Amino acid sequence: MKRLPLRERIAAKVKPDPATGCLVWQGLLGLTGGYGRISVNDRDVYVHRAAWELEHGPVPDGFELDHLCRNRACVNLGHLEIVTRRENVHRGMGTAGINARKTHCKRGHEFTEENTRRTQKGTRECRICRRGYIPGDPDWERRAS
Repeated sequence: MKRLPLRERIAAKVKPDPATGCLVWQGLLGLTGGYGRISVNDRDVYVHRAAWELEHGPVPDGFELDHLCRNRACVNLGHLEIVTRRENVHRGMGTAGINARKTHCKRGHEFTEENTRRTQKGTRECRICRRGYIPGDPDWERRAS
């Protein structure tokens, strides 16, 4: 039995979502992450990547595809963008992405060049808080100098 070409196999298993414009994969989803999967040359691959490569060629080394729509099962090429791993993680809803988007520390101090320290782990730390800021403490400024 002859298999359909990849483009036709992909098209046969997507369902348009009129509300979002997503082309939602109706086939196999990965057990972790919810990304669509398809077999290509006896290998399981992400269907959004297979669709991208059919149209645009390989994703350059060091880069990956980001779902701008945040729907991991979407194969709409207009919803995909080539980005670095770092950019993809920072855009996401995981802990690293959430923390990267924060503009202020938990006590409300702005993360500025002067007020921000990088820890050995690569996280940001507020210099004001590190010096022992206590909300409502009238002597804090004197102690911090």
